[in-house]
Amino acid sequence: MRRSGPTGRAGDRHWRGSARLAVSCAMAFCAMALLVDWDAGSLTPLRALLWAALSAAAFAVLLPARVSAGPGWLTVRTPWRRHLVHTDALTVVRQYDGVSSHLVLRDIHGHRVELDPRILAANPFLWHELDTGVRRSLEHGTLRHGADVLDRLGHRIDDETSQAVLRASGLS
Repeated sequence: MRRSGPTGRAGDRHWRGSARLAVSCAMAFCAMALLVDWDAGSLTPLRALLWAALSAAAFAVLLPARVSAGPGWLTVRTPWRRHLVHTDALTVVRQYDGVSSHLVLRDIHGHRVELDPRILAANPFLWHELDTGVRRSLEHGTLRHGADVLDRLGHRIDDETSQAVLRASGLS
């Protein structure tokens, strides 16, 4: 029997574009390095393999984490691992600011997830799933530290959304 309606999963709608950019940058780096090495007359199969390996490393560094969420869970996939946290059983939420701002979520099972809060701001469905899970954590009494962090983040996301609506309508 087929299910109708939503799949119950929200994802980062900008991830594919970011992944394409990472591939493009890595390919451009490889092509330019091979071209410069070939023009200098020093290109050998071993050096070509080295440039290809360095390009693969650049791709791995540039590839963003893939964030998805559903009822009661949030997943962050990196090229090496998959991290899952139960949003309806969160215990701690922390936000670290600085050059690279990131949000850290921990649940009662000991799972830990780090993600960029801008991903939540750019993806309302992800934010909705996280916010729903946080409300359940507060109802269950498991979230003891960090509810204020998510309140501030929610207000910031709402402010950015309303500013975008005003700009799009020409009122701002």
